[in-house]
Amino acid sequence: MKILTAVLLALFAYSSALAGSPSTRELQFDSDVEPALKKQMTDDLTFIGTVKSAKSTPLHQKIFGSVDGPTYSEWFGSRIFSVGKNSCGSANAVACVIPFMDSNKMWVTKNYTQFDHPQIARVSVIFHEARHSEVQNGNWSHATCPRPFRDENGNDMKSIWTGAMLAGQPACDVTPYGSYGSATIFLKNIGMNCANCTEKVKADADLFGTDQLGRVIDPKAKAAMKADFSNQRSMRVRALAIQ
Repeated sequence: MKILTAVLLALFAYSSALAGSPSTRELQFDSDVEPALKKQMTDDLTFIGTVKSAKSTPLHQKIFGSVDGPTYSEWFGSRIFSVGKNSCGSANAVACVIPFMDSNKMWVTKNYTQFDHPQIARVSVIFHEARHSEVQNGNWSHATCPRPFRDENGNDMKSIWTGAMLAGQPACDVTPYGSYGSATIFLKNIGMNCANCTEKVKADADLFGTDQLGRVIDPKAKAAMKADFSNQRSMRVRALAIQ
């Protein structure tokens, strides 16, 4: 009897731990989230959970770990538990986390659904928001973009998602570890290192990663990120040359 009781207690403890682990926790959706949006987001997370690679940059390792599907699933699942719909306080917002309401809940706006963007870009948005769930890091608040805010060619910087002007908006970063910085690092690593992604997925990741890098406005932070990506590219070229 004592043996049976011990076995049952052990099974209960195991099942409780499994049910609460990030990789197995089911993402919850509010009742006003349309079935199509729920399916799209679930499919996006399923896709990123299949990514494979033997390579990753040092900054990626520090933020996410390896370029690896289960690692990504664990990372996201430990931060975002539920999804709802909200205006996020701005007509130009795409998604948000509202820490004083629930740091582990992500809200999406109509801008998340009304524009047709690539799957890897959608994943980068929800990974961006997942970074905002980190209370221990002050939720990685955005920095204010400068006025004027122009790219290397002198063009006004605009949101690649909505087309909104970014000058003077709280839509930039001053560190590689913030939401825009980490999303850039995620995208660039998918573009460079994903072993089982299609060429389109990798091209989309590189395109959106380059755009997001433009929002990192601190010169030292941007230089560190460029060096991170360049070193990885150099390593890949040398490896190909050896083969």
